[in-house]
Amino acid sequence: MSASRPTPLIAVACGGTGGHFFPGLALAEELSVRGCEVLLLVSPKEIDQQVGASAVGMSIATLPAVAWKRGETRKFFGGLRGAWRKSRELFRERRPAAVISMGGFTGVAPVFAAWRGGSATFLHEANSIPGRVNRWLAHLVQEAFVFFPEAAGRLSHPQVRVTGMPVRLQFQPGDPEPCRAALGLHPRRPVLLVTGGSQGATPLNEAMLAALPELRELEPDLQYLHLTGPADVERVRSAYAGSGARAIVRPFLTEMELALGAAAVVLGRAGASSLAELAAMRIPAVLVPYPAAADNHQYYNARAFADSGAARLLEQRDAQPARLIQEIRGLLRDETRLHGMRTALRQWFFADAAQAMADKIVRGLPQWAGRPLAAPTVTPPPRPRSRPAVAPFKPVNRA
Repeated sequence: MSASRPTPLIAVACGGTGGHFFPGLALAEELSVRGCEVLLLVSPKEIDQQVGASAVGMSIATLPAVAWKRGETRKFFGGLRGAWRKSRELFRERRPAAVISMGGFTGVAPVFAAWRGGSATFLHEANSIPGRVNRWLAHLVQEAFVFFPEAAGRLSHPQVRVTGMPVRLQFQPGDPEPCRAALGLHPRRPVLLVTGGSQGATPLNEAMLAALPELRELEPDLQYLHLTGPADVERVRSAYAGSGARAIVRPFLTEMELALGAAAVVLGRAGASSLAELAAMRIPAVLVPYPAAADNHQYYNARAFADSGAARLLEQRDAQPARLIQEIRGLLRDETRLHGMRTALRQWFFADAAQAMADKIVRGLPQWAGRPLAAPTVTPPPRPRSRPAVAPFKPVNRA
């Protein structure tokens, strides 16, 4: 009898922000369906620890890496050394067949450790302007994947493939009424979703609150779902309560497919993962890029969407109440514009992004000396292609 083939272990470094974690989770789910064992490598940040609970059937390890900030160089390198030691320890216990970084500081140590140890290495660049980490890691990987075609020429690597952004299966167009009802909103009244990403955005929160009184008068039926981030939740909640608006205010919502599914229009930042989710669900948006993002990459992300007709771009300095109201009402009221925007969003949705990346990773795995494990005895079920039914929303205490 021939020995059973070992189950390949794939490490996915995806910590730091929801914009890294959720695409990494989508890829990890696809790798799991193909019979791989998956190890998610995350940071100590609260967002990673919160959303890690959604990673069913996968192992998770926390690396003590931290992002570089001005004046905190010693802390950054201390975290990098700790992440390097932790990565080597993990990989000594079980050598991965491959490691992929989804971008950000969490990917540095595991990709370097995998490169030193002879494992296959990959990276995914989400933004139109590649980040510093990925520009450096590009010299250590066998292949790079990108979301924006413009990024391909900005990475120093001979093998760059435009795959798009992996998006979880639950992000699909559908009827907004069940999502609104599940959130406790009126199912037939439009919803404005305001979100600054997983960390929130105080300038965006302030701009929305400044516009709220006039917007309430002009659009009395409009409902609000505002994800503030942890710093501003009570102040924003009080403002909506004082205005009499029907609003749900949360610091963060893990179930972003529910939030987007309820939305008629989104006011948000221009992180690549958020843009991919908008494209998947065909939700029109007013994008206010974070001006302090590295290399101003959010502006260029938003510019690419706006130039294709898939979104409206409003720079933060221009997000004054009158202009903000004009943009929001334009999307709520102009059916011709809405139709064109939804059509343009289609070109940014790569339905097979996770599959394309998993194909290249699995197909290129070397014969490796991992710890032998029994091959799966049950064929994984086929991936569902329809949007799952919406369960009633259960608030989560994130205090």
